Amino acid sequence: MIEKNNKKVIRSWAFFDWANSAYNLVITSTIFPAYYTIITTTKAHGDQVNFFGRTFTNTALSNYALSFAYLVMALALPVLSSIADNRGNKKAFMKFFTYMGGLACAGLYFFELKTLEIGIICFVLAAMGYIGGVLFNNSYLPEIATESEQDRVSAQGFSYGYVGSVLLQLICFLFVLKPDWFGITDGSLPARISFLLVGIWWIAFAQIPFKNLPSVKKQYEKVKRNLIKDGFNELSKVWSQVKQMKKLKGFLTAFFFYSMGVQTIMLAAAGFAEKTLKLGTAKLIAVILIIQLVAIPGAMLMSFLSKKWGNTNVLIYVVIIWIGACIGGYYVSNEYQFYALSAVVGLIMGGIQSLSRSTYSKLLPENTPDSTSFFSFYDVTEKLAIVIGLFSFAYIEEVTDNIRYSIIALASFFIIGLIFLMLLKKIEHKASPKIVNLPA
Repeated sequence: MIEKNNKKVIRSWAFFDWANSAYNLVITSTIFPAYYTIITTTKAHGDQVNFFGRTFTNTALSNYALSFAYLVMALALPVLSSIADNRGNKKAFMKFFTYMGGLACAGLYFFELKTLEIGIICFVLAAMGYIGGVLFNNSYLPEIATESEQDRVSAQGFSYGYVGSVLLQLICFLFVLKPDWFGITDGSLPARISFLLVGIWWIAFAQIPFKNLPSVKKQYEKVKRNLIKDGFNELSKVWSQVKQMKKLKGFLTAFFFYSMGVQTIMLAAAGFAEKTLKLGTAKLIAVILIIQLVAIPGAMLMSFLSKKWGNTNVLIYVVIIWIGACIGGYYVSNEYQFYALSAVVGLIMGGIQSLSRSTYSKLLPENTPDSTSFFSFYDVTEKLAIVIGLFSFAYIEEVTDNIRYSIIALASFFIIGLIFLMLLKKIEHKASPKIVNLPA
């Protein structure tokens, strides 16, 4: 039996966020999007690039690539989580995806316009490594923390992630802003060194959770032969259980729709800012640093408010703010407006992720032996939402030739998510016990 609320184990678990969040900040949010947009925008072809013989809008290509990575992982995760639950080797899968993601980031060191295809492939593999690692790390949450502590522990993980990623970002910041300090004359080298550092950081700090996270017992003596069938049977079994739990089903439906907006904004915002406002790498990094710093108290604030008002109420208010952020993003026209909008997004970004993870964890059946499969279902739901969100974002930009329409379209996903959260609130109200005053 795994001891819950062990401080050393929880700290080690949180260090996985510290390790892999550097990918999220440097590769998806700051240096890579700016570097990618700059090197793929040329006088001869504008923002059009050739990828394996086909022409794409540069930012649409990167969003299509991310969408592909999330789709592949959404299909693979049920199989992998089934194997992990059967064999009790989720830590081995965490290691595999960490090393794949870290090495792919290091491979981006060789990414230039002439090696576009190799760069996009490494970009996709890094995303897949991040996605897989997060699933197996998330599935530890109900095993290492009691229900009353899961909001706090989840927020602690996100806070570690923000602090760790900001520290590495500051190091990368020095290379980008002061290349002469290091004798660098190649303009592309600071960004490529940053990609290499992300890979090293990710793999190095992941050794802490690898060492201290507990091993999980096998559920069965051996894994059945048809792993693909078993994996989707496991997902189907989880769905059958979810359908019987109205609150969990209601939450997942809301989560699916608002995740289309949240995750797409997080993944596409930097490209949007560089293309519409021409902020440049330095200003973009500064903005994202502010977002990360604001997100730390944001995650803690959501955890605090959830104890006072309840998780669903807080999620409703946060989604309403996200809708306003989408509308603001459509009209933003200068860097100062973008700074203000970024501060708002930073405050709610970590909070909605942290609270969503812990809300789902608290709604799971107590002491469930197949927590990895349940979190696989959660991750598949999120990844399919990202696929739809990113694909629609890229497609709308290509069709309209205006990335602002892509931003405003995301508001519709948040609105649908809000409707389902309101319906969830009604379900909770009906399920809550009524107090009857008995006669004296």
